[in-house]
Amino acid sequence: MMAGRPSTGMWLLFFATMLNYVCGSTEVCTNSLLPGAKGDQGEIGDEGDQGRLGKNGPPGLPGAPGETGLKGDVGHTGKMGPTGDKGDKGDSGLDGPPGLKGKPGTTCDCGRYRKVVGQLDVNVGKLRNAVKFVKNIILGLTETEERYYLLVKEPKRFREAAMNCKLRGGTLAMPKTINSNHLIADYISRSGLTRVYIGVQAQTQDTDGPRNYVYADSHPLQGFAAWSQEEELNSRLSPTTNSSCVELLSTGTWGHVECNATMFFVCEFPKSRRRGGGGGRATPALAS
Repeated sequence: MMAGRPSTGMWLLFFATMLNYVCGSTEVCTNSLLPGAKGDQGEIGDEGDQGRLGKNGPPGLPGAPGETGLKGDVGHTGKMGPTGDKGDKGDSGLDGPPGLKGKPGTTCDCGRYRKVVGQLDVNVGKLRNAVKFVKNIILGLTETEERYYLLVKEPKRFREAAMNCKLRGGTLAMPKTINSNHLIADYISRSGLTRVYIGVQAQTQDTDGPRNYVYADSHPLQGFAAWSQEEELNSRLSPTTNSSCVELLSTGTWGHVECNATMFFVCEFPKSRRRGGGGGRATPALAS
């Protein structure tokens, strides 16, 4: 009975021979072996070492503004800036308290100083009289508060007389008020004359009609005139007369006269004053 059944060793040998035969062919093993089923999940391993740092990513969006911080300390003083414009004048302040009483002054010998001052006043008065004598008697001047007047006893035509006054530093006399007209007329009378040229002349015109007169300083004649009634009548009847220059008579009236006539004349000179209201005055030149 033992001889009729194969033993276990014989089966193992048969199985190994068949396996060797099957695995000897590469084609059969390759096509016939398939991957197995997925195994169960293994246990979690230990934490690995830290990896290398990666590249910087793109900047993120700006965040919301934070709260205002505390006020910092005062900084260093900067350089001085340029000087500003001058401001407006302020209001006057209150009066301060009165000062202390001063020391008594020394005794003054006022009598001696009064005598010196009195003598100076006398000398100044004599000097003024001497100057007035020179101007009025020797130089033949007469004057007002604003002007000198000089009678020139040299017969000249009107244009020459005007130039002569200009060379002396003045103009032909221009009586613009009753007082100045009376003063010049009296000046002529005291000099023994009857008529002189004054700085009034008719303007040239092409048509008939009333003539316009101007002073030697080119200002129009207005506000005052001393024409006699006869002169006014003649001027209305014959307005185109060639007598376009004006003479002043010792009686104080004005008359027309031809400009080519030769006669004496009166010059006037303004009184120039020094700055600050001083009393310095300029004397007219007397050279011919």
